Amino acid sequence: MASALDNGARKFIPSTQLHSHCGFNMIADIILSILLAYWPLVLAAFLGLYLLRNKYHHGLDKYPGPTYAAFTDWWRYFDVRSRRAEQTHIQLHRRYGDVVRLGPNVLSFADPKAIKIIYGLNKQMTKSDFYPVQQAVAKGQRLQSLFSTKDENYHASYRRCVNNAFSMSSLIGYEPLVDSTMGAFIEQTKRRYCDTGKSCHFSKWLQYFAFDVIGELTWSKRLGFVERDEDVDGIVGFVGKFLDYCAPVGQMPILDMIFEKNPIKLKLQKWGISKTVFPVTRFALAQSADRASEMEKIKQNGSLNEASGKGVDLLMKFTQAQHDHPEFMTDKQVLSSCTSMIFAGSETTAISLSSIFYFLIKNPRVYSKLMVELDEAARDGSIAERDHNRVSWSESLKLPYLDAVVQEAMRLHPAPGLILERVVPPQGMDILGHQIPGGTIVGCNPWVVHRHPEVFGADPDTFRPERWIQAKPDQLREMKASMLQFGAGARTCIGKNISLLEIYKLVPTFLRNFEVDMADPVSEWKTHNAWFVRQLNFTTRFKPRQSIQSPER
Repeated sequence: MASALDNGARKFIPSTQLHSHCGFNMIADIILSILLAYWPLVLAAFLGLYLLRNKYHHGLDKYPGPTYAAFTDWWRYFDVRSRRAEQTHIQLHRRYGDVVRLGPNVLSFADPKAIKIIYGLNKQMTKSDFYPVQQAVAKGQRLQSLFSTKDENYHASYRRCVNNAFSMSSLIGYEPLVDSTMGAFIEQTKRRYCDTGKSCHFSKWLQYFAFDVIGELTWSKRLGFVERDEDVDGIVGFVGKFLDYCAPVGQMPILDMIFEKNPIKLKLQKWGISKTVFPVTRFALAQSADRASEMEKIKQNGSLNEASGKGVDLLMKFTQAQHDHPEFMTDKQVLSSCTSMIFAGSETTAISLSSIFYFLIKNPRVYSKLMVELDEAARDGSIAERDHNRVSWSESLKLPYLDAVVQEAMRLHPAPGLILERVVPPQGMDILGHQIPGGTIVGCNPWVVHRHPEVFGADPDTFRPERWIQAKPDQLREMKASMLQFGAGARTCIGKNISLLEIYKLVPTFLRNFEVDMADPVSEWKTHNAWFVRQLNFTTRFKPRQSIQSPER
């Protein structure tokens, strides 16, 4: 019966349509058989077309760079994974000029004039997918921070909420907290290294100091690194491994969506099946829980007067912001703000401190000249007498050679060692005469722009603090505008002043207490670029130094 109906139905179908239908099926079968028989060649053809598309993407083929970089981001991935990307970028720009293509859709700019264009206010530039790779995760949820978010409106709202916590007036209030950790650091350095004659892994020791300062500033409680001289709860090791992962994977963010932040893994964490919690997040949760009742009072009335009398720390400031901006500042935002302080605030400060001490040791003339400035300031009363020979924030700002040393060290060895990526808005934009299509990733690497000879002179690879003192006013302004170690524009590191507070206090205080030298005078440190350029093999010895005081005292 069905067959009869089918035959009947066919009578009403035009023969040309039947032939067309059969012909389509035959062609499909032939194509499928060819694909199955010659799939390696077909795959190779599609791959070739994909790579050619990458090379000529947006017309970026006119920009020079490594051959393979034009075809695939795997070149960037493996270059960053080599841990020497900052040196690669310096050499590429010296070979090819001010604009270098680092990937199918990535351009690096060396001219400091590009900073204002790429990172300036109201340029409609957004951060790239490199940054969300660095977001911490808690209970299956990403923790967006000021640093890692791509959403400019979210960033602006977030920054308005917490700006007060990083204002200059708040900074002065944090100085006693820095002094507390600094005193412990001086005491432990004397006891563990100076008195015993033991060598010190100075970069790690400075990292312990920076972590404890952030703990004191955030929770009024040191994490215990300095007192115990060890990596508490493996936090330092975790942060190092986390950055080792983020730096190369950030060059191909799709890998992060596969390995770490895929929806299935996040769901399992949310349901409690997979309970992976970052050590930093776990510590932040524990510290916040210990002070839950205290924070609840601040959240309710917005007043810091009812706090425990320990002084005002960042957790209190963030909770006050929660009272003032309840529509935005949630418990999740407070936690994110605290964890980001550990991630960003400790690593970069420790790197800068290591750079300053290393360059001083390697340049005895500069070291001696700085000590003369410190001793003269002590003699004439510009530095007051205090326990541990502490130098105050206001006193350090009146020491011009110290300022020159700090600036020069951060110029030669800025913490970030990759380009600070931004995405060109859809309409495209002009960057120093180059018409860049919308969607292109552009940026500057601080290691490259800090060595631009037109701005910093004919000896950009030389540690010479005098360049900051001898420069004419216009040149000095240009030099300062070309410094990118803390970022630029609306996305300038919000903790910049806190980092400078630590640096400008610890460096002169430590040098007034100890003579510092390399454990092996001929050894050189090694660098490890995992987004931030850490220092390895920086081993020192300390000797007590007789402090200079004002004659009146």
